[in-house]
Amino acid sequence: MNISLYRRNTEDQSGVLRKRQICRLGKSLRTKRLFYLILFMMKLKTLLSAVTVGTLALSNLASAAGPKTYQVTGPVLEVTDSMIAVQKGKDRWEIARDSSTKVGGDLKVGAKVTITYTMTATEVEAKAGKEAKTSPAKKP
Repeated sequence: MNISLYRRNTEDQSGVLRKRQICRLGKSLRTKRLFYLILFMMKLKTLLSAVTVGTLALSNLASAAGPKTYQVTGPVLEVTDSMIAVQKGKDRWEIARDSSTKVGGDLKVGAKVTITYTMTATEVEAKAGKEAKTSPAKKP
């Protein structure tokens, strides 16, 4: 009977030791996992920051590229050195041109063309306007 109790106690002690070792190993794995998770999150944060900065830089370049371009397509009604008139629907569109205007193909009356253009201000007149009035605060 003493032997069985001794063995039982030994088995119990051995089981306790194993449980303690498993718990220590588990804590170690959890710590490593947490460390790698934190490391991954830091790298992800850095990557997302870099992508955000790149996107903002490219959007600023795109907006600084110049004014928006437009297109009109239709048959040519009239061609001069300084202007091209195109029929768009029922409207006559007159687009100014100069020596720097690129022309591809044979530009003549009746030819169907697509003109790419930008809107450019030739004159701006600012008039003194009324000062913006502030609305009085409503009383409750």
